[in-house]
Amino acid sequence: MIRLHKGRYVARTANGAGDLAAAQALRMAAFKLPGVDSDPHDARCTHILVEDTTDGALVCTYRLLALHGADLADSYAAQFYELSALQAYEGLMMELGRFCVAPDRRDPDILRLAWAAMTEYVDAHDVQLLFGCSSFAGIETEHYLDAFAMLRARHLAPKRWLPRVKAPDVFRYAAKLRRKPDVRKAMLRMPPLLRTYLMMGGWVSDHAVVDHQMNTLHVFTGLEIGAIPAARKRLLRALV
Repeated sequence: MIRLHKGRYVARTANGAGDLAAAQALRMAAFKLPGVDSDPHDARCTHILVEDTTDGALVCTYRLLALHGADLADSYAAQFYELSALQAYEGLMMELGRFCVAPDRRDPDILRLAWAAMTEYVDAHDVQLLFGCSSFAGIETEHYLDAFAMLRARHLAPKRWLPRVKAPDVFRYAAKLRRKPDVRKAMLRMPPLLRTYLMMGGWVSDHAVVDHQMNTLHVFTGLEIGAIPAARKRLLRALV
C-alpha cells in the first residue's frame, strides 16, 4: 500500500468502491466526458489518489497495471496500437492510464507527489518499462504540428520497440511532417504528462491515434526505467 505526504497533500492507494467512484468522477470532470468514465480495465488496476488534506478533495488520480510481454494484449493501449514488438521486452512492464489533475488545481506539488508515488510502485515491483497513451486535447492536428514535428525529430521509439498502426483513424506525423519544429511553440503545445515522460528519456509511437470517443489525439509513450538520468531518479525518490 502506498501512502506519501508532501505539504498539504497525501498520495495513497485506492481502497474500495468509494475510492474508485471518486477517481472515476474526477476523470469525468478532467476529461470533460458526458458520463461516468468507467471501463473493464478499472477492476484490474491499482488506482492512486492524491488528496488535499485541508479539505479532503481528490486532486489527482491515475491507474497502474503491471504486465509481462505475453499479457500486452490485455492492456488499454493494445486496443489502439499493435504492440507485438514489445512482447519480447525483458522484465515487468507497467501501463499508466487515466492520469488527470482536477481542472481547478495548479499546484506543482500535486504532480511531484503523484510521480513520487508512481516511483515507489515501480521500485517495489522492479518495473523495467512504463508505458501509456499521452493525450493532446481535441482531434485537430494543425494545433500541434510543431509538437509532432519535435516528437518526430527527437523522440521516436527505437525501431525494435516501435508500435505499429492498428486504429482505423491515425495521423502518421513521422511520415508526413518535414518541418523544422519551433521549440517554444512545441513545448507550449506538448501535454504536461508527455513533457514529463520526455524529460526522463521517454519515446513515442510514429503516429497519433485520433480518438473520437475521448476527443483526443494520443501517442503511445514508453519510458525505460534504466534510461532515466540518475539526477532525475534522485528527485523522483526524494519523497519515497
